[in-house]
Amino acid sequence: MRVGTRKQRAFRRAGVASVLSAGLLLAGCAGIVPMQPAVDANNPLCAEVIVRLGDVADLAKRETNAQATGAWGEPASILLTCGLEAPAPTTLPCLSVNGVDWIIDESQKPTYIFTTFGRTPAVQVALNSDAVSGSTVLADLALPVSLIPQETPCTDLSDTLEF
Repeated sequence: MRVGTRKQRAFRRAGVASVLSAGLLLAGCAGIVPMQPAVDANNPLCAEVIVRLGDVADLAKRETNAQATGAWGEPASILLTCGLEAPAPTTLPCLSVNGVDWIIDESQKPTYIFTTFGRTPAVQVALNSDAVSGSTVLADLALPVSLIPQETPCTDLSDTLEF
């Protein structure tokens, strides 16, 4: 037995549909990504970087619980931390992407760790290479990260030796 007029039933169905769709939307909302701030996270240069972060590798930026951090993906497949100590010279490979030099640590594959070289404070990006392309991520982050002035570029050992 149906209760109410056809108009009332249609209104109730529309209300139920909107509640269900709102519930689905809320269920799809990603939670806050827990992260740890770096020692120099309160550096004003980090603030300049963080306020300019947008979508990366076609992934929407997510909220984090730590100053000077960023995260993208569900689950988070890109994590950024600003405020690290600038790395010392290293034998790890260095890659320049759109004017930003990055040291590459591949020791935890499929997670790659990229750390800016020659910028203080340093920015570090950890990404899951099974989920995103490192070159796309670094290209998307180059503009905001370049706001931290470069003090020294990456050099190759052959650049420092005279033959």
